[in-house]
Amino acid sequence: MDILRIILTILFVIDCIGLSVVVLMQEGKSQGLGAISGMADTYWGQNKGRSMEGALVRATKIMAVLFIVLSIVLNMKF
Repeated sequence: MDILRIILTILFVIDCIGLSVVVLMQEGKSQGLGAISGMADTYWGQNKGRSMEGALVRATKIMAVLFIVLSIVLNMKF
């Protein structure tokens, strides 16, 4: 059981670092004055799911779920 806890702790630390990096790589959600003039309807605004920003959002969701699951598992008493 100690080996499993060590492996899960290492995965937890890697997930924490990766989640921090992915969140910091994302752009801000505020559009500023560009949203008023229609700048949000550009190619990148319409196809955000297929862009790099969409991949970062997807990675953030997956890593956040992994973070929560590992937190719960590591706090259990076995």
